[in-house]
Amino acid sequence: MSANTSSAAVEIRGVSRVYGSGEHKVVALSDVFVDIRENEFFTLLGPSGCGKTTLLRLIAGFDFPTKGEILLNGEDIAPLPPFKRPVNTVFQSYALFPHMTVEENIRFGLDMLGKPKSEAKARTDEMLELVHMTAMRGRAVSQISGGQQQRVALARALAPKPEVLLLDEPLSALDYKLRKEMQFELKRVQSETGITFIFVTHDQEEALTMSDRIAVMSNGEVRQIGSAREIYDRPADRFVADFIGESNFLEGEITSTAENTATVALAGGSAITAALPAGPKLSGTVTVVVRPEHATLGKAGTGAFDGTLEDAVYFGTDTHFHVRLDSGEEFIVREQNVRGGGGDLPETGQRVAVHLGPEAAQILKD
Repeated sequence: MSANTSSAAVEIRGVSRVYGSGEHKVVALSDVFVDIRENEFFTLLGPSGCGKTTLLRLIAGFDFPTKGEILLNGEDIAPLPPFKRPVNTVFQSYALFPHMTVEENIRFGLDMLGKPKSEAKARTDEMLELVHMTAMRGRAVSQISGGQQQRVALARALAPKPEVLLLDEPLSALDYKLRKEMQFELKRVQSETGITFIFVTHDQEEALTMSDRIAVMSNGEVRQIGSAREIYDRPADRFVADFIGESNFLEGEITSTAENTATVALAGGSAITAALPAGPKLSGTVTVVVRPEHATLGKAGTGAFDGTLEDAVYFGTDTHFHVRLDSGEEFIVREQNVRGGGGDLPETGQRVAVHLGPEAAQILKD
């Protein structure tokens, strides 16, 4: 679902969360600003301890900010307790009631809200249909699979029609194949309901697959917000480039600049053209990032720079070539495998050239 023209559903305004004081003070969030649009699948992505779950808890009302505002449709909800917020949460553990059936679990929140029986049944039927669990409505949740339990937890959270649904790493307990299936299932449900989803994960593949936009977090700060393609192709800094996907980092010196590009002299003596980041023009020593799939191998002396092939690792869909550049830096080239190919691949120890694709090299701010 495209959310480019939607207004903000959730606005995080200068939010900080500090635990303790003095030498024992821990800053979990530091002056965070984020706008999350209506009907958007928005992901908070980062390593453990980056502050993403803390921010989710603040939105849910399970914790309160040290300073700052949390606006939901323009209203500051930061002081409100969880039950007064039109927000629901799907937890990592699902938190289902094991003694209840699938239907009873989904209906539980509606009964607690005092909904009429006919309305509660109709809404429960709708949710069962939405998550494809109608045939299992009478089963105890202890008798269904992990993926099915995840669907029940999702349906239960959606049943009261929250304005925002928070999802705290709900796929982490599933095996790889089921996790891939549920990624598409979550995106389908979000698209069909039109509810704003705020999804927390440390898994970059999950974030890239499902999200309209992603906020990459580190050490309690938001490093970059953008679409999956923007963050992957144009990382704001070295942390984002390193955390999202695989990257090659090359050190060099800017020797000249044009409008949006610069010529960078690399440590090994070669020079390449690299895209400049937005903002003030950079100069001096810089770091250049190149994604492995944006480079190819060729005969020595014909590319951007040369090196020696140290290893070739076969991954089925592609092969990773590990090249030791003449500068001493390691560079990885990832080439997609073709059925029946491989007969003319370079051998370990062979001198090779690395060719860079158009706009493959980008200068990082830090």
